Amino acid sequence: MKELRDIVNAYDKAKQAGKKSALATVVRVEGSSYRRAGARMLVTDDGQLTGAISGGCLEGDALRKAQLVMVQQKPMLVTYDTTDDDDAKFGVGLGCNGIIHILIEPINEEQPYNPIGFFKKFLCKREPAVLITVFNMADRRAEQYGTCLFYNKNGGASGLLPAGKISDAILPDAANVLHTGNTTTKTYYYQDNYTCFIELLQPAVSLVIAGAGNDAIPLVQMAKILGWQVTVVDGRANYVTAARFPLADGLIVAKPAEVKAQIPVDERTVFMLMTHNYNYDAALLTDLLELPLTYIGVLGPKKRLKRMLEEIAPGYNSPANIPDQLYGPAGLDIGSENAEEIALAILSEIQSVLNRRNAASLRTRPFIHDRINKKELLPLISTH
Repeated sequence: MKELRDIVNAYDKAKQAGKKSALATVVRVEGSSYRRAGARMLVTDDGQLTGAISGGCLEGDALRKAQLVMVQQKPMLVTYDTTDDDDAKFGVGLGCNGIIHILIEPINEEQPYNPIGFFKKFLCKREPAVLITVFNMADRRAEQYGTCLFYNKNGGASGLLPAGKISDAILPDAANVLHTGNTTTKTYYYQDNYTCFIELLQPAVSLVIAGAGNDAIPLVQMAKILGWQVTVVDGRANYVTAARFPLADGLIVAKPAEVKAQIPVDERTVFMLMTHNYNYDAALLTDLLELPLTYIGVLGPKKRLKRMLEEIAPGYNSPANIPDQLYGPAGLDIGSENAEEIALAILSEIQSVLNRRNAASLRTRPFIHDRINKKELLPLISTH
């Protein structure tokens, strides 16, 4: 959640400088667009932008509307319809062939529940959560309630739903999104033509790199660009140093048997074994296979990994019995040669595994992004 963290940091700086801020959020997309629902951008009253809601075509117009929102201190729902071939009338030249609904809401620190407060609540823990945003597409003059509820995995909810507009039945829906771990976002219609955008927030990927050689340096650098949390582990103290890995969030000098106890593991934790030390990698892999990890990457040829597996357990010597979470040789087949290219291949594979994608070329898909399920457009609750 690099974008959320950047937005929070930018807001804190703006607040210290006495600036007003507004948050623009893509709450619904019909058809094609550069960013999907959940994309955000913070706007300050002097025109500073943090985050993005498009590929650059909507930001200028959203900036102007955000400045009006800051003056009026009232949320506004803005729609850009680019399904018309002649979209020049918008002055933005989108060419996306989609309808993008963007909610712009002022940030008022005095309000007990505001988006930045919810973001901070989410970012202070490594656990998934759900945000609920309420808006009205049927009547844009009606009150747009905005980001109003935060729901965590323990069933705790903070915030307020608009009384008489949205039923409490939305909470089971939020719990279901949180329970299933669905990486997509859903929008539902509720009473009085109000729409609820139920968004799953996932913690940043925690990448643990076992191996502090020179080839780990670009892997750390590129993972940090993605906003991942990165820990470097090695048994060589002179390799695991801040001078070599200034961007790493954690540096651990440990023997293989000591690693598991020092690394908190959750659903977003992945491991990459690249010490180039067979005994170290094999010993660590033995421990990691006991953990509920989604991804364990192993650098090196397939023959080397096969030997490790045969030593760990005889049953692993069959290709059919190789654990699903194990990826070796690690990385996508993109013709990588040097350390930077290998790092790109590894990170791309991890991204595809976590998002449950097959890493095929986008040109093989009928659509880049999943389309809204028409069933989701039906009212879940009878209107009055």
